Amino acid sequence: MTTPRDVFTALSDGISEGRFDDLSALYAEDSVVEHPQAVPRPTRIHGRAAIHERFIQALATSLRLERKNVVVHETTDPEVIVAEYGYDAESVETGRTTTTANIQVLRVRDGLIVHSRDYHDYLRLAVIRGGVDQLVKAYEQAPPRELSPVTPESADTVFERLVHGVAGGRWDELPELYATMTHVTHPFLPGAPVLRTREELREHFAAGKALNPRFTVADLVTYQGTDPEVLIGEFAYQGEYGGRPVRVANIFAMRVRDGLIVESRDYGDHLGIAGDLGQIHELAAKL
Repeated sequence: MTTPRDVFTALSDGISEGRFDDLSALYAEDSVVEHPQAVPRPTRIHGRAAIHERFIQALATSLRLERKNVVVHETTDPEVIVAEYGYDAESVETGRTTTTANIQVLRVRDGLIVHSRDYHDYLRLAVIRGGVDQLVKAYEQAPPRELSPVTPESADTVFERLVHGVAGGRWDELPELYATMTHVTHPFLPGAPVLRTREELREHFAAGKALNPRFTVADLVTYQGTDPEVLIGEFAYQGEYGGRPVRVANIFAMRVRDGLIVESRDYGDHLGIAGDLGQIHELAAKL
């Protein structure tokens, strides 16, 4: 029996080996692939034929990618896995290289991918391709963001208490959701320090409090790992800034022990924020 882990391995092996013509065979005929943080707006690709075109047109002609540091989280839904991994990436055109973080949520049925939600580090990939100015232009010309219905507040998990706590402005309470010694990273935010203690997180959230953003939470979905300490959550913060709708897609992969977060990798759409605020060059300068 082909497992979701087997399918992910075949997919990432094929990408690393440059076998882009073969990859769409891993997807169901009516598969859906979403990129919630795509530039300049989220994308949704439907059908094996369209997925094939993306592989051979967008990837094969622009990047060489080699997978590394793979961590696969199996979940209590036997069809769903969440894969975190890195790429050693090289631009075909410029020869420049970088290392990027990635995370995917895959649903596999009968040995084929039926749904995938893929998060990639588009900023670093654009930099090695000499495409930062194109990023700026793409966001300048992008349509207004589309907002989703608000997710009602819940406190079933520490992840939900964190996300809704940020949206509700309960900044002073948030550090208490973490263990005294923890390990929090923001893989898509250039220059972000590793936060290792509750006190460092207190400073981190104090900076958020000073900005006083007004958000609601939308599209919140959690995935419980078969490892009972592992919890992955997707969601979006959304609201309004300068009279324009704002939406920030995120996925967090965390380890929770004794009710406290001991480790978290927070993959936020920092490029999307910078793009909408006209600050992409400043963000890229931190790489």
